[in-house]
Amino acid sequence: MPYIQYPECGQIINTHGCRGGVKIDPWCDSPAVLAALQTVYRKQNGEMVAYRVQRAAVSGRFVVAELSGVETMEAADALRGTVLYASRDDLGIPEGVLLVAEIIGLPVTDARTGVRLGTVKDVIHPAHTDIYVINTEKGEAMVPVVPEFVQSADLERGVYLTPIEGMFD
Repeated sequence: MPYIQYPECGQIINTHGCRGGVKIDPWCDSPAVLAALQTVYRKQNGEMVAYRVQRAAVSGRFVVAELSGVETMEAADALRGTVLYASRDDLGIPEGVLLVAEIIGLPVTDARTGVRLGTVKDVIHPAHTDIYVINTEKGEAMVPVVPEFVQSADLERGVYLTPIEGMFD
Protein backbone atom coordinates (compact mmCIF):
# COMPACT_ATOMS: atom_id res chain seq x y z
CA MET A 1 0.00 0.00 0.00
CA PRO A 2 1.52 3.37 -0.99
CA TYR A 3 1.52 6.53 1.06
CA ILE A 4 -1.45 8.81 0.47
CA GLN A 5 0.03 11.65 -1.62
CA TYR A 6 -3.03 13.88 -1.26
CA PRO A 7 -4.61 13.41 2.17
CA GLU A 8 -7.95 15.01 2.98
CA CYS A 9 -7.44 18.30 4.80
CA GLY A 10 -10.95 19.74 5.18
CA GLN A 11 -14.36 20.36 3.71
CA ILE A 12 -15.98 23.52 2.39
CA ILE A 13 -19.09 23.95 4.53
CA ASN A 14 -20.35 27.39 3.54
CA THR A 15 -19.70 30.61 1.71
CA HIS A 16 -18.02 33.55 3.43
CA GLY A 17 -18.83 37.09 2.33
CA CYS A 18 -20.11 38.06 -1.10
CA ARG A 19 -16.92 37.82 -3.21
CA GLY A 20 -16.35 34.08 -3.36
CA GLY A 21 -14.91 33.35 0.08
CA VAL A 22 -15.43 29.91 1.59
CA LYS A 23 -15.70 28.61 5.13
CA ILE A 24 -13.76 25.37 5.65
CA ASP A 25 -14.04 22.76 8.39
CA PRO A 26 -10.36 21.79 8.83
CA TRP A 27 -9.41 18.14 9.21
CA CYS A 28 -5.74 18.86 9.96
CA ASP A 29 -3.99 18.78 13.32
CA SER A 30 -5.12 22.39 13.77
CA PRO A 31 -6.92 25.05 11.71
CA ALA A 32 -3.59 26.93 11.44
CA VAL A 33 -2.09 24.04 9.43
CA LEU A 34 -4.84 24.37 6.81
CA ALA A 35 -4.70 28.18 6.83
CA ALA A 36 -0.95 28.07 6.08
CA LEU A 37 -1.33 26.04 2.87
CA GLN A 38 -0.66 27.85 -0.39
CA THR A 39 -2.48 25.30 -2.55
CA VAL A 40 -5.44 22.99 -1.90
CA TYR A 41 -6.99 20.46 -4.25
CA ARG A 42 -10.33 18.85 -4.99
CA LYS A 43 -11.06 15.68 -6.92
CA GLN A 44 -12.85 16.12 -10.20
CA ASN A 45 -13.35 13.15 -12.49
CA GLY A 46 -10.59 11.27 -10.68
CA GLU A 47 -8.06 14.09 -11.15
CA MET A 48 -6.75 16.60 -8.61
CA VAL A 49 -7.70 20.18 -9.45
CA ALA A 50 -5.49 22.79 -7.76
CA TYR A 51 -6.74 25.99 -6.14
CA ARG A 52 -4.19 28.61 -5.16
CA VAL A 53 -5.05 29.95 -1.69
CA GLN A 54 -5.09 33.73 -2.13
CA ARG A 55 -5.95 34.45 1.51
CA ALA A 56 -6.76 32.30 4.52
CA ALA A 57 -7.35 32.95 8.18
CA VAL A 58 -8.37 30.97 11.22
CA SER A 59 -11.84 31.92 12.47
CA GLY A 60 -12.61 30.03 15.67
CA ARG A 61 -12.30 26.35 14.82
CA PHE A 62 -12.80 27.03 11.09
CA VAL A 63 -10.77 28.54 8.26
CA VAL A 64 -12.09 31.22 5.95
CA ALA A 65 -10.33 31.44 2.61
CA GLU A 66 -10.32 32.92 -0.84
CA LEU A 67 -9.38 30.47 -3.58
CA SER A 68 -8.20 31.22 -7.10
CA GLY A 69 -10.99 31.08 -9.65
CA VAL A 70 -13.73 31.33 -7.01
CA GLU A 71 -14.77 34.95 -7.31
CA THR A 72 -18.52 35.04 -6.67
CA MET A 73 -20.83 33.86 -3.93
CA GLU A 74 -22.47 31.54 -6.47
CA ALA A 75 -19.13 29.96 -7.36
CA ALA A 76 -18.34 29.50 -3.67
CA ASP A 77 -21.80 28.06 -2.99
CA ALA A 78 -21.28 25.52 -5.81
CA LEU A 79 -18.29 24.18 -3.84
CA ARG A 80 -20.25 23.65 -0.62
CA GLY A 81 -19.66 20.07 0.58
CA THR A 82 -16.43 19.73 -1.43
CA VAL A 83 -13.67 17.77 0.31
CA LEU A 84 -10.30 19.49 0.03
CA TYR A 85 -6.93 17.77 -0.18
CA ALA A 86 -3.36 18.90 0.45
CA SER A 87 -0.13 17.60 -0.98
CA ARG A 88 1.73 15.47 1.54
CA ASP A 89 4.85 17.50 0.66
CA ASP A 90 3.12 20.80 1.48
CA LEU A 91 2.06 19.45 4.88
CA GLY A 92 5.68 18.69 5.77
CA ILE A 93 4.98 15.12 6.86
CA PRO A 94 8.35 13.46 7.57
CA GLU A 95 9.22 10.31 5.65
CA GLY A 96 8.07 7.21 7.48
CA VAL A 97 5.33 8.99 9.43
CA LEU A 98 1.91 7.48 8.77
CA LEU A 99 -1.36 9.38 8.57
CA VAL A 100 -4.42 8.06 10.41
CA ALA A 101 -6.01 7.19 7.04
CA GLU A 102 -2.95 5.03 6.25
CA ILE A 103 -3.00 3.24 9.62
CA ILE A 104 -6.66 2.24 9.43
CA GLY A 105 -6.91 -1.21 7.89
CA LEU A 106 -3.35 -2.29 8.71
CA PRO A 107 -2.90 -5.78 10.18
CA VAL A 108 -1.86 -5.93 13.84
CA THR A 109 0.66 -8.58 14.92
CA ASP A 110 2.11 -9.61 18.30
CA ALA A 111 5.80 -8.61 18.06
CA ARG A 112 6.91 -11.46 20.36
CA THR A 113 4.94 -14.37 18.94
CA GLY A 114 4.15 -13.29 15.36
CA VAL A 115 0.46 -14.10 15.93
CA ARG A 116 -1.98 -11.91 14.01
CA LEU A 117 -4.14 -10.07 16.54
CA GLY A 118 -6.52 -8.20 14.26
CA THR A 119 -6.83 -5.07 12.13
CA VAL A 120 -6.75 -1.38 13.01
CA LYS A 121 -10.34 -0.13 12.82
CA ASP A 122 -9.82 3.45 14.00
CA VAL A 123 -7.45 5.84 15.72
CA ILE A 124 -9.00 7.99 18.43
CA HIS A 125 -7.55 11.02 20.17
CA PRO A 126 -9.15 11.25 23.62
CA ALA A 127 -6.23 13.07 25.28
CA HIS A 128 -2.47 13.37 24.85
CA THR A 129 -2.01 9.83 23.55
CA ASP A 130 -3.70 8.36 20.49
CA ILE A 131 -5.42 4.99 20.87
CA TYR A 132 -5.64 2.29 18.21
CA VAL A 133 -9.05 0.61 18.07
CA ILE A 134 -8.38 -2.92 16.84
CA ASN A 135 -10.92 -5.38 15.46
CA THR A 136 -10.14 -8.86 16.79
CA GLU A 137 -11.90 -12.21 16.59
CA LYS A 138 -13.27 -11.53 20.10
CA GLY A 139 -14.42 -7.93 19.48
CA GLU A 140 -12.62 -4.64 19.84
CA ALA A 141 -9.44 -3.93 21.76
CA MET A 142 -7.98 -0.52 22.50
CA VAL A 143 -4.24 0.02 22.66
CA PRO A 144 -2.53 3.29 23.65
CA VAL A 145 0.00 4.39 21.04
CA VAL A 146 3.03 4.43 23.32
CA PRO A 147 6.46 2.78 22.91
CA GLU A 148 5.67 0.26 25.65
CA PHE A 149 3.00 -1.31 23.40
CA VAL A 150 3.58 -0.19 19.79
CA GLN A 151 6.90 -1.48 18.49
CA SER A 152 6.51 -0.39 14.87
CA ALA A 153 3.98 0.65 12.25
CA ASP A 154 4.61 0.74 8.53
CA LEU A 155 2.66 0.22 5.32
CA GLU A 156 4.51 -2.94 4.31
CA ARG A 157 4.31 -4.99 7.52
CA GLY A 158 1.50 -3.33 9.47
CA VAL A 159 1.49 -2.66 13.21
CA TYR A 160 3.60 -4.71 15.62
CA LEU A 161 2.57 -4.63 19.28
CA THR A 162 3.86 -5.98 22.54
CA PRO A 163 0.56 -6.48 24.38
CA ILE A 164 0.23 -7.04 28.10
CA GLU A 165 -1.67 -9.97 29.53
CA GLY A 166 -5.43 -9.58 29.09
CA MET A 167 -5.21 -6.78 26.51
CA PHE A 168 -6.80 -8.94 23.82
CA ASP A 169 -8.99 -11.22 25.95
